[in-house]
Amino acid sequence: MNFIRQRIKIIDGYIIGKYLGTFVYTLVIFVVIIVIFDLSEKLDDFLENNMSIWQTISQYYAGSIPFYVNMLSPLINFIAVIFFTAKMADQTEIVPILSGGVSFNRFLRPYFISAFIIFSLNLLSNLYVLPYTNRIKNKFENEVVNKNDPYIKTGIHMKVDSNTYIFIDNFDNKTNIGYRFSLDKFKGDVLKKKLWAEQIAWDSVKRSWKLSNYTIRNVDGLKETMVYATNKQKDTVLDMRPNDFSAYQNVFESMSNKELSDKIKKERIRGSGIMSDLLFEQYKRWLQPLSAFVLTLIGVALSSRKVRGGVGLPLGIGIILSFAYIVLTQFAKMFSTKGGLPPLAATILPTLFFGLLGLYLLRRAPK
Repeated sequence: MNFIRQRIKIIDGYIIGKYLGTFVYTLVIFVVIIVIFDLSEKLDDFLENNMSIWQTISQYYAGSIPFYVNMLSPLINFIAVIFFTAKMADQTEIVPILSGGVSFNRFLRPYFISAFIIFSLNLLSNLYVLPYTNRIKNKFENEVVNKNDPYIKTGIHMKVDSNTYIFIDNFDNKTNIGYRFSLDKFKGDVLKKKLWAEQIAWDSVKRSWKLSNYTIRNVDGLKETMVYATNKQKDTVLDMRPNDFSAYQNVFESMSNKELSDKIKKERIRGSGIMSDLLFEQYKRWLQPLSAFVLTLIGVALSSRKVRGGVGLPLGIGIILSFAYIVLTQFAKMFSTKGGLPPLAATILPTLFFGLLGLYLLRRAPK
């Protein structure tokens, strides 16, 4: 505490309090507004499923509110910095600070301390909170809101390991049952085993797959043996899970960090075409919180000058730039998952671009 008191001066505490106070207050207002609109949109779904207030909170809003907070954090961070800094400039508070011998870089210190606090909270949220709260939100949306959307994935080809390939004609994500399943096992380029099954079902208790009405063909050189098991079932262990065949688009954001890393390792072998989505989700969790520093830099550079008309002009410019950041982030994601842009580049480019813009504006800021 003595170390902090020696380093944090009165002006630092004043700016940090203004920053975090404005950020939290604005964030709460935006979240309340979004929840009200969201509630009005999904009220029919809640009533149709006879959900009580507690069920609505625990089965949906316990997952959606953290999602909204994370989504709005860059926007609110930017607006908060511009609003209270422009107000300080309008009330001629910044000029005496700089005239008293404080350098502009020293003036930025409390801003970046606050940005570091927001960065740390966002990072911890991305890594340890959102994967679990997203499961609550996505489960409700997939089973209630989007219940009429397609939930069957068709034409599944996948490499399970270096020698094993599987095919499923269609897989039902609600029942975890696949139909017309086949498995080919090779040794080098030579087929050693082929298995057909009319149905394959996931047993969540045994954590294995159950084959129904199956046929097995074993190949040993010129010798072949056939096993016919009509109206019989067989338990088998395969390195795949039902979420490998999910028809839903939000499955990756519900994975824990370990699950996501394991999925990426398996995808390097399988090559099922989802590697860009997986890598983008992984990089986003680590790199997205850096926006707190970039948007803080731009916000201070834009609003530290006293302008005619008060805080209106800086706030308007800030809102436009914050939405531009969000739009650029979404474009980068689409180019990564659909257009071949490397996921790491898609994740870092918006932050890098706005970081350079922030440095340019910082050079132009009054000092």
